[in-house]
Amino acid sequence: MKPRYWGLMPAAGVGSRMGGAIPKQYLRLHAKAVIDHSLERLLAAPVERVAVALSTNDAWWPQTAHAADPRVLRAPGGAERCHSVLNGLRTLADLARADDWVLVHDAARPCVRTADIRTLLTRIADHPTGGLLGKPVHDTMKRADADGRITATIDRQDLWHAFTPQVFRYQALRDALTAAIEGGQTVTDEASAMEHAGYAPLLVEGAPDNLKITRPQDLALAGFFLQSQTSGGAGFSEPGP
Repeated sequence: MKPRYWGLMPAAGVGSRMGGAIPKQYLRLHAKAVIDHSLERLLAAPVERVAVALSTNDAWWPQTAHAADPRVLRAPGGAERCHSVLNGLRTLADLARADDWVLVHDAARPCVRTADIRTLLTRIADHPTGGLLGKPVHDTMKRADADGRITATIDRQDLWHAFTPQVFRYQALRDALTAAIEGGQTVTDEASAMEHAGYAPLLVEGAPDNLKITRPQDLALAGFFLQSQTSGGAGFSEPGP
């Protein structure tokens, strides 16, 4: 039976590094909430439904464009990203089969290109584990101490920036996250959980404008990228479906 695709978006974070009263996923970006842009890109993929993991006291979600979308399911958020993703997987439990693919995408990555998602799904179609979008590191990498003083220069060869979506089989990802949490392992993304479980996810190079909004200046940059994708300027044209 042909595997299906499901979306999952952890969106229970408060975005403390943004320093505002509104979580970053609900900030306005070109007249929409950031999370609406991110969901539009994910829903443009061949997904059946998207589970969005939200905080129980989230007062902003009902005002978003996708709050009443029948393709979007609400899941309970967790203390950390890994808990939110696991809760999202549990919400999909009665719908997804063990070998179905799950696309986990950050709520604060509104600029991911639909063409990159299609490329990722094509590349992992026959892969035993799955994979994620990313970009090779081109800058010189430094390690610093708490005072900002350089303690080492890191060899950048074979280093990548990890992006989302990250795509893995439903049951394998659920088992990997469960084992990581129960084992007290720190996993900052789904690929980390899969690595701890002994898998080797595939890295697929995506466009560098797949920005994660983390700090205040990132919002303006995301706005520029979205505008450039729409207008075709600066080499950031976003292809159609």
